Parts: sequence; C-alpha cells; structure tokens
Amino acid sequence: MYQYDHYDQRLVDERVAQFRDQTRRFLAGELSEDEFRPLRLRNGLYIQKYAPMLRISIPYGLLSSTQLRKLAHIGRKYDRGYGHFTTRQNIQFNWPRLEDVPDILAELATVQMHAIQTSGNCIRNITADHFAGIAADEIIDPLPYSELVRQWASFHPEFAYLPRKFKIALSGSATDRAATLVHDIGVHALRDDAGEIGFRILVGGGLGRTPVIGHVIREFLPREEILNYLDAILRVYNRFGRRDNMYKARVKILVKEMTLDVFTHHVETEWQRVRGGPATVPDEEIERISSFFAAPPYERLNGDDAGFRAAVADNRAFANWVKRNVFPHKVPGYAAVTLSLKKTGVPPGDATSDQMDAVADLADAYSFGEIRVSHEQNLIFAHVRQAALLALWGELKGLGFATPNIGLLTDIICCPGGDFCSLANAKSIPIAEAIQRRFDDLDYLHDIGEINLNISGCMNACGHHHIGNIGVLGVDKNGAEWYQVSIGGDQGEHASLGKVIGPSFAAREMPDVVAGLLDTYIERREADEPFIDTVRRIGIEPFKERVYAAAH
Repeated sequence: MYQYDHYDQRLVDERVAQFRDQTRRFLAGELSEDEFRPLRLRNGLYIQKYAPMLRISIPYGLLSSTQLRKLAHIGRKYDRGYGHFTTRQNIQFNWPRLEDVPDILAELATVQMHAIQTSGNCIRNITADHFAGIAADEIIDPLPYSELVRQWASFHPEFAYLPRKFKIALSGSATDRAATLVHDIGVHALRDDAGEIGFRILVGGGLGRTPVIGHVIREFLPREEILNYLDAILRVYNRFGRRDNMYKARVKILVKEMTLDVFTHHVETEWQRVRGGPATVPDEEIERISSFFAAPPYERLNGDDAGFRAAVADNRAFANWVKRNVFPHKVPGYAAVTLSLKKTGVPPGDATSDQMDAVADLADAYSFGEIRVSHEQNLIFAHVRQAALLALWGELKGLGFATPNIGLLTDIICCPGGDFCSLANAKSIPIAEAIQRRFDDLDYLHDIGEINLNISGCMNACGHHHIGNIGVLGVDKNGAEWYQVSIGGDQGEHASLGKVIGPSFAAREMPDVVAGLLDTYIERREADEPFIDTVRRIGIEPFKERVYAAAH
C-alpha cells in the first residue's frame, strides 16, 4: 500500500498542529461557531445529534493491520469502543469529545492516516473497487490511479471551496464494483482498439435529494491526461456551479441545467487549453506509484486446493459461507474473503475495538497484513490461501464476522440515521435490525438469491437507498417517523434508480412490507431470475398491489 514520503507526513503533521490551535481558540471563545465550522469540517468533524462525530479517511478503502489497530485503539480510548464503516469506505467515530479530536488526529498521523477532506465542500475520499488488484476481470489495477487522484485532490488550492461536496470513484474492471455511475465523476479503465490503456469518464451522477445516473462525457481519455481532464471538469463546475442554493449546487444539477452537450463543450475547451501541461502524468510517475501496490509474495500453488474442495463437499455450513463470502482470485490457489459486518442484531457496518484488533491479527496471519473496506460496509481479506479458508472461517465465526449473507437480503447497507445524525428524519438501525430478525433464516435467504436492501434516514441518501433493489427512506410525517419504499434500484454497470411504490409505512409495518415484496417476487419470477430482473420485467404494480392490499 502507499507509504507517505516526507512531504506527505509534513503536510499531515502541520495540519494536526494547525487544527489543535484552532480547537484551542474555539474552546477559549476566540473563534465563533461560524468561524470554527468550516475549519472543523475540513478535518472531518461534525456536530451530530448528541455528540461530535469524527470521520476518518481510508483512501480507496485500503488499510494495513497497523492502521486498523490504531483505529481500534482510538475507539477504545476516545470513543465508546467501536467504529462505523461507511459507504464511502471511511470509518466514523460517533462519540469523541471535541477537546480530544486534535489528539486523535495526532495519533492517526503516526500511522499515515488523517481526516482531511472527509467533509465540507471539497473533493471527498477517493473510492475504488474493493477487489482491486486481484479480480480476474481487471483491465488495470485502479489503486495507483486512485492514489494519484488522491494526491491531486488533497489541498488542491482551486477546489478547496467548491459549490458543494464532490465525489470521485474509479473502477479498473469490466464489472463496476465501485458504483461509479452514481458519483460526481466516475472513471472506468478500458483499452482502445490499439490496446492502449485509457479511461471512460462519466460526470453528473449522484444520489441525495435529486438522484441521477452519470453521463459519459468522454469515451476514451489517454491515461496520462487523467489529471488534466479532472482539472477541466472541476474548473467548469467551480466557475458555473450555483452557490446561492445548496440544493441546486451539485454538479449533476449543473449538467442538467446546462445540458450535457454544453457542459461537455466547456470541459473539452478547458482540457484543450491544459492538455499536455504540467499535470500530464508521465509513465515514470505511474510506475513509481504502482511500486507501492506491488503484489504480495504469493506462494506458487497449483490451482484449487484439494483439502479446500473436500471441506466444501463435507461441510454444508462452510460451503454456504464459501458460496457467499469468498471471491475468486486471479492468482491460482488464492481467494478473497468478505467479512460480513451484517450479523443480525448489530448495526450494519459497526465493529468493536476488540473485533478490529482481532481482524488486524487475522490479516497478519492470513492476508499479508492487508484489509479492504467495501462501500457495502464490509471488510475484505484480499489474499487468502484456499488451504487456509477453513481455518479462517472458524476464526471469523468466533468474531461474529462469518455470516454467509454477502449479496443477500440481510447484507443491508444502512446509514446511522436518527440514532446519531442530526439531519435524519427517522431511525435506520432499528429498521435494519427488524428486517434482519424477520429474515434470519439463511436457507430462505439462499433460496431467494441475490437482492440488496439499502436504508437511508434522510434524503441525503448516505445509505444509497436509491440504488437498492429494495430501498427504504426515512421520512417525517407530522412529527412521526415513517418509511418510503422503492424497488428496482441497482448499482454497477447497469445502474438504475428505484421507483417509489406508494405512500410511506409505519416502522412496525416494514418487515411485513418486505415480506410482501419477496412473496410477489417468488410467485412471479422465472426460473432463477434475480429480484431486480423480475422487477424490470413486470414493473412495480404487482408488488405495489400486494403490499398495500396486505396493509389494508
């Protein structure tokens, strides 16, 4: 993984010292709340419903075991003994004391971590495919380019105060596992007819109050021009984006109002002005950054391990876990393993400090000390020998991270909601738990197959409800918490936005609503047709009729 040089370390250390002084001045009454707010936001610090919340950056979701142990220590010393992994591949601590935050940032700096630009109207944490570097369908490993973009975005003087927050995701594979179509900028690796590597660039995607699927703005961008082109997009947005209305300030609104053709014309004109300029990336720089992401010292193994295959054949529970939580690896004899943070009764994405310490130890033992965070709020060991999978499964069961539900209904994506967030209209976590408890039968889950359910506590869509096959949105209805349901959303290269099925439901009704949707799907599906395909084939009306007939 990327290692700071002395410039990186100096920047982070200086920012820690700067924020320590800013916090001291605020607590002493020398800075007003309005003066302090933009300073704390640029350092990942929110003031939530009951306490501050600190969001820590995990660039492109990659962690070392040393860094994870530091996060465990921070949770134990400064918080309430746990952390929450987010849909932006970050981690949040929900209960730090304001006066302790400079000390937390100082501790993070000792393991090459920070909270810079995890909030505020700037370029947020750069995200990428959590199987980067190991997927068989990979065109290029996107991690070096993700790091390149991270360095470009950090402290970029032109883009420190954008009209609104800005999110970028990169995918290096034929399969889009980074949800790039719902980002302000999505970057897809591809090869042209001559075999040259470049990128397809999408712009204007996003969720929130106005969900939009991104538009292709350039079909093929030479790889050395990636920073010049990002500069061009951000300059057009910075120049024309609205600053008088925060609800109309995202780049997706600008693209819609300006039209894609006009926006593209401005970007292409700006790009031609800077093309080949100082931000052009030479091959040597890509090679230098790529050297930090060299493959670990894999053993030379002969394909599938016989002991592993025998264990799969003999142990049904292990086989179910392998089917759902183990991902094939491009290196023979290895696999990637997803640690499910979605055990029933636990808020989705949460991990205790003790669990994080244990995961760090297991990463050292089984995965070359490396951990990934997915935007589905799970953790990944990317380099596990097949021969070690049975032993690892046993270890993960003891931690509560071996639930074989990845891609199934109870693998719920969920924001913290009204339990923590001051913006939320309704609680998310209790709804997730009620649905998980209702559908805790793993045999049933495996029978109905892949289906994702996403929950957000408000229109900001931190739970990505718009792209859930089933999406749940918390709404305020005369001061009470209700829930709007949509179906038909999906992420990936065929991303779609869900359609609301009708009026909202009370919290107590939600498990029955989901049951009605599933019953309709089981009755109407063809062969092994996934839920999303059934919805696309028959539309939302049969689901709507079933659910509301049962409700009344």
